Amino acid sequence: MPTKNNDSLGASFRDPSGFLFSRGGILYRQVNRACADDFSRLTESGLYEKLVKAGLLIPHAEVDEKPAEPALAFKVIRPERVPFISYPYEWSFSQLKDAALATLSIQKRALKAGMSLKDASAYNIQFVNGKPILIDTLSFETYQEGRPWDAYRQFCQHFLAPLALMSHVDIRLGQLLRVYIDGIPLDLASRLLPASTRLNFGLLAHIHLHASAQTRYADADVKLSAPKGGVSRNAFIGLIESLEGAVKKLAWKPAGTEWGNYYEITNYTDTAFTHKKEIISGWLKDVAPASVWDLGANNGEFSRLASTLGIPTVAWDIDPSAVEQDYLRIRSEKEQSLLPLVLDLTNPSPALGWANEERDSLGQRGPVDMVFTLALIHHLAISNNVPLPRLADFFTGLCRWLVIEWVPKTDSQVQKLLRTRRDIFDGYTREGFESAFGTRFHIRASVDVNQSERRMYLLERKK
Repeated sequence: MPTKNNDSLGASFRDPSGFLFSRGGILYRQVNRACADDFSRLTESGLYEKLVKAGLLIPHAEVDEKPAEPALAFKVIRPERVPFISYPYEWSFSQLKDAALATLSIQKRALKAGMSLKDASAYNIQFVNGKPILIDTLSFETYQEGRPWDAYRQFCQHFLAPLALMSHVDIRLGQLLRVYIDGIPLDLASRLLPASTRLNFGLLAHIHLHASAQTRYADADVKLSAPKGGVSRNAFIGLIESLEGAVKKLAWKPAGTEWGNYYEITNYTDTAFTHKKEIISGWLKDVAPASVWDLGANNGEFSRLASTLGIPTVAWDIDPSAVEQDYLRIRSEKEQSLLPLVLDLTNPSPALGWANEERDSLGQRGPVDMVFTLALIHHLAISNNVPLPRLADFFTGLCRWLVIEWVPKTDSQVQKLLRTRRDIFDGYTREGFESAFGTRFHIRASVDVNQSERRMYLLERKK
């Protein structure tokens, strides 16, 4: 992860309360004196302990470590490291919804302890052990009677607006969060949402009317959520409960996307499917990777070969329906080692934000011990015209071990891809594959899949 100034992290420079920094491979958070009172209240009120116990706040330990900027420092803490950092534009619908409800739950609990969230950024939420959790310990401030919720607009832009667009218009509109990294502008969301959503009180109040008020008072020095006389505690609670109700009513059923039912239409026989699993399971046992990424994971069927062994596994797929199904299963079965995310591998998550350092690209969040690329290479090489040598170069930067499935032109799935285009892929042969990947990897094992024309390879990156 890129660092600046005393190893402070690129995503942690906006908050005057403190920042994250890395030293000797250990993650620390400096708490600045500007936040001393609020930080002390967080612990003394019992809120910190209650949130950690509820699995809603990342735990930390106070440590005797030299601050990165001593002139500003109050304390240094060592937060528990999150296994993998993901971003809202990579989440499924239900992941974003659960993150929104977790944020509101934290806010309600904070009010009971005389505190409030001063921001409601979706980037402050990460998924750990299958559940959303707040990772910014410095997001809390002492509640002041009559003061509106400063994070109201941010919550609507980061959570409610994208969820409403995904639910009522098109699931793919969640990708707008990649363009608007501080949340989807409410005036844009209001224009994109169908007129029928104005009959929904929650969306009318928190998106449509909120957007109109923003436009009307854009140049005025007023707080949009603050009537004359301020906001009473009961009104504040009412606002949070209203937002909670609006979020809970939003729904999306994963259906109608290209790969949502992939395993129902695949050309694999039951025997081939089982054999493929046996091959991968054997290699997992032999290599014992510390971490796995499954690229093109669909609903995570093969990802679970790693995650059920307790290996932290990220299951990436382009299809939001498949990722949604995967997450719903994780939530239902309380799985802890698997994180499904949405990713177009031909246009992967880039480095974003100020100086392109606030949000890491896909590659910057690697490398990982092992990558699965199962039933994927033909889509990249034929559907997207990526030459085999370029694929080999790409995977070299992501992992040490690569489990890859070779799918020949004679395979029925490849034949489908070639029906609507001219075959210009003379180099797409097994020999061409082995030659291209052989320049970057050692072929440690290869096995033909029973009752299939496909072949599995276990590759190790050359040093």
